[in-house]
Amino acid sequence: MLFHVRMNVNIPHDLPSEEVADILARERAYSQDLQRSGEWRHIWRIAGQFANVSIFDVKDNAELHEILSGLPLFKFMEIEVAPLLRHPSAVRDDDS
Repeated sequence: MLFHVRMNVNIPHDLPSEEVADILARERAYSQDLQRSGEWRHIWRIAGQFANVSIFDVKDNAELHEILSGLPLFKFMEIEVAPLLRHPSAVRDDDS
């Protein structure tokens, strides 16, 4: 199943910089592993915001929840999820 996921990140300003750097390093490694595996198919930064729009390709809602709740930044995020399905007018066969 494909999911459109928007993640807005709100790290507290009083969080020690060493802790922020550690969380960001773990987040990067975690997300890149998921991208390499194909579960995190696309990620785009939203200009001017600490936010992204991503496409996940996972088995079901439960797997997506497990992935998202495993993000090191999860406790600092507002996340919106929308399930996607192929549009009948789509011309590419490899986007499902």
